[in-house]
Amino acid sequence: MTKKLIKFSKKQWLIFAAALVLIIMFSATTVYAAGDVAGAIESTWSAAKSQIKTVVNNVVFPVVDCVLAVLFFVKVATAYFDYKKHGQFEFSAPAILFACLIFSLTAPLYIWGIVGM
Repeated sequence: MTKKLIKFSKKQWLIFAAALVLIIMFSATTVYAAGDVAGAIESTWSAAKSQIKTVVNNVVFPVVDCVLAVLFFVKVATAYFDYKKHGQFEFSAPAILFACLIFSLTAPLYIWGIVGM
């Protein structure tokens, strides 16, 4: 099976280049905001701050903890089976996963002080 290359004429390349220039011109326009944008962003952030903190504490951290716990126990099991097979236990991967699990379990206690919420 041979591949057929599509060849464009000079006219088609010129149309493509003109369309590309028009797209760039329309997307490169300067836009000015009316009003106090910084104040609107700050008020939105202060209103949503508690909701974000609640969602992260009740959803994100438990999901991360669950995934890390599953990975940790799977890695310990595979390390044990490798130990039974080869006689040498590899500690590095389970230790790293355990440290990450401890970090993510305790993160809600101090992470908001670091972030400033």
